[in-house]
Amino acid sequence: MSAHCQLTGARPVFGNKISHSHRRTTRRFDPNIQNKRYWLPGEGRNVRLRLSARAIKTVDAIGIEAAVARVRARGESV
Repeated sequence: MSAHCQLTGARPVFGNKISHSHRRTTRRFDPNIQNKRYWLPGEGRNVRLRLSARAIKTVDAIGIEAAVARVRARGESV
């Protein structure tokens, strides 16, 4: 499964690793993806989300109900 966030849509980005001799090779910057379980009181069940660390802070700020609404608006299943 690809490393992407269900809430923000953060995906890996690519760049260069530069050695001491300044040779460049490609590398991949992955988002900090965590599996997180939340209680969804509106549906009376737990939901599991794959979220980046930044998205976990967003859920804390806006609430799980609003976050799940955003995830569903993006077309992801919850």
